[in-house]
Amino acid sequence: MLKRTLSALACAIAMTLSMPAAAQKSDFSPVDYVNPLVGTLSTFELSTGNTYPAIARPWGMNFWTPQTGEMGNGWQYVYTDNKIRGFKQTHQPSPWINDFGQFSIMPVVGAPVFDQDKRASWFSHKGEVAKAYYYKVYLAEHDVVTEFAPTDRAAIFRFTFPDSKDSYVVVDAFDRGSAVEIDKANNRITGYTTRNSGGVPRNFKNYFVIEFDKPFEYVATVADGQINEGSLSQQANHAGAIIGFATRKGEKVNARVASSFISPEQALTNLKELGDDTLDEVAEKGRKAWNEVLGRVEVSGGDLDQMRTFYSCLYRSTLFPHKFYEVSDTGDIIHYSPEKGTVEKGYYYTGTGFWDTFRCLFPLLNLLYPSENLKMQEGLLNVYRESGFFPEWASPGHRGCMIGNNSASVLVDAYLKGVKVEDPETLYEGLIHGANNVHPRIGSTGRTGYQYYNELGYVPYDVGINENVARTLEYAYDDWCIYRMGKALGRDKQQTDLYAKRAMNYRNVFDPETRLMRGRNKNGDFMKPFSPLKWGDAFTEGNSWHYTWSVFHDPQGLIDLMGGDEAFVSMLDSVFIVPPAYDDSYYGGTIHEIREMTVMNMGNYAHGNQPIQHMIYLYDYAGQPWKAQYWLREVMNRLYSATPDGYCGDEDNGQTSAWYVFSALGFYPVCPGTDQYVMGAPLFKKAVLHLENGKTFEIDAPDNSSDNRYIDAMTVDGKRYTHNYITHGQILKGGKMEVEMSDKPNTRRGTARSDRPYSFSNENGAQP
Repeated sequence: MLKRTLSALACAIAMTLSMPAAAQKSDFSPVDYVNPLVGTLSTFELSTGNTYPAIARPWGMNFWTPQTGEMGNGWQYVYTDNKIRGFKQTHQPSPWINDFGQFSIMPVVGAPVFDQDKRASWFSHKGEVAKAYYYKVYLAEHDVVTEFAPTDRAAIFRFTFPDSKDSYVVVDAFDRGSAVEIDKANNRITGYTTRNSGGVPRNFKNYFVIEFDKPFEYVATVADGQINEGSLSQQANHAGAIIGFATRKGEKVNARVASSFISPEQALTNLKELGDDTLDEVAEKGRKAWNEVLGRVEVSGGDLDQMRTFYSCLYRSTLFPHKFYEVSDTGDIIHYSPEKGTVEKGYYYTGTGFWDTFRCLFPLLNLLYPSENLKMQEGLLNVYRESGFFPEWASPGHRGCMIGNNSASVLVDAYLKGVKVEDPETLYEGLIHGANNVHPRIGSTGRTGYQYYNELGYVPYDVGINENVARTLEYAYDDWCIYRMGKALGRDKQQTDLYAKRAMNYRNVFDPETRLMRGRNKNGDFMKPFSPLKWGDAFTEGNSWHYTWSVFHDPQGLIDLMGGDEAFVSMLDSVFIVPPAYDDSYYGGTIHEIREMTVMNMGNYAHGNQPIQHMIYLYDYAGQPWKAQYWLREVMNRLYSATPDGYCGDEDNGQTSAWYVFSALGFYPVCPGTDQYVMGAPLFKKAVLHLENGKTFEIDAPDNSSDNRYIDAMTVDGKRYTHNYITHGQILKGGKMEVEMSDKPNTRRGTARSDRPYSFSNENGAQP
């Protein structure tokens, strides 16, 4: 008997050891490390994320958030606020872009009140539970506990009321045109909201439906602040509804909510996502959905704060772009087109700005979530078909914000990494169109100044086009992306050569005297006077110290322009040595991005904004990777945390979070459009990537610690590895990277020319 028992035990142990890591850790729940309040301690003057608690499903169509700000305020939840005005359906990608398709729900007790200030209730973070999939808070003014949990397009609320003859729920459809209708027979409220911040045609509506499980004893509608008791319908600039009933102490009233951008009927279809589930069941399904998405990366061997920061960042990386498509009763994928104002077939995602997210958010999706990103890519083609342009900033349609033509990077990187749309010819057609045109109404879509750029090889400083050097640098990189796509599709060499030539246009705004990028006049002269500390003007939310490094596709070319490796490294070092001085005269005041740089004590390094976020990795291109390893750890340790002030600037739709995710793993996509990730050094002792193809890629650094931040040696699949990069293909085939960490830099590793990552200047056939 004992022998059989021991034998069975041995077999069980052997089976356990042979199981994949995910199977061994069936209780592993990464979503439990997520803090949705990270980044909410932000103001107009200083951003520590400019986020709100997005309670949602991954990439869900609708998010929900407690609303502390006034109606229409982009800062809809601020950690230091002490009153909640309602619980709001939101689609807001940032306070600067603001919201669309918004309405709110609020329980009140004592009297039917609609005014957002009068119905507001004190709350405390001590009485608040915020999970990615579930939210709970105690509203002190009304003695009501509010809970909610969402699906992609619906949500369920649970209000725990006190003993009261006067319990109410307020539905606020917001101003700028809204309507409500109360159906007492079905305990239902329907309506629509039109409030938006742009990017939609005149017929835009978000239709909502709310069904309660308790009959209404009181009904009223609201028109522009006037409460009309007994009224069942209302259409006004600012419409709302109030329903009421008597409640016992501890009585729970449930409300099931959904919305649609297509029709009231589709809103009812979307409500079916809830099925017959209770709030607890919806929350548990949400927990599982998040664990599936977050569990694609399994990290261990860090401290609790690092675990919380990592998974909070991964959560933020998997919210945007969010779904804007719906599923009909017959199972068809359909969407309201903000370009045409009609209902169209196919996928559609929105809520993202490519100026931010091309850098590493979309590369993260290509690596970990390619099937979801394929839907996004097909959605981008639908935007082009419906509007004539790929988006550059969308919320929900084209928005006039930022610069560049970085849809080229997003589309090309995905396609070249195997996330291939069904119609690459239309994709390429759209790339060429966007490179040689500008949207008739939205100057940030397409290329402002393309005529000058195509003729002169740069956008001049003195022709009335702002941020001209930044545009030139980004257009050059985007041209390289188009060149790469043209080659992949076997396009005519004459055409691909044209974009290869334009990809070198970054050289036209390089000033050899200062070794920095500098505005250049139409006659060829560099602009005067020149201050590398001047923000804006020729640059976008940064200065020359930040934008000089925006040559993603050709760092070697930039090294050569600066005079070689030592000069290049010296210039990189200078970014951290130069004091945080600045010239804000272009803006007429200190914008928050500047302030975020000055308070970090890292010289002129401005990680809180995107242009410089890749810069540290450029040490790898000049044969000094240990400096990258040092500074990357400094940034991760000093500028990120899982606290309400956990970012060092705007989080920006997953970009700043994805930077941390990649950097904590130990590599980063400096140049989307290549298959290479540039090496930093891992933050955790172990990380396992559970890839969609069923393979796993392990990163083992058992000696990692706060002191041991340098790579002393590395092997990939047991073979010595000195390259300062690893390829997408290497990761996708699965395997193991083993990293020996040290407290001292290894100045002999990664120094050979052959160890350097890709540069266009080194490519066979590159334009001189």
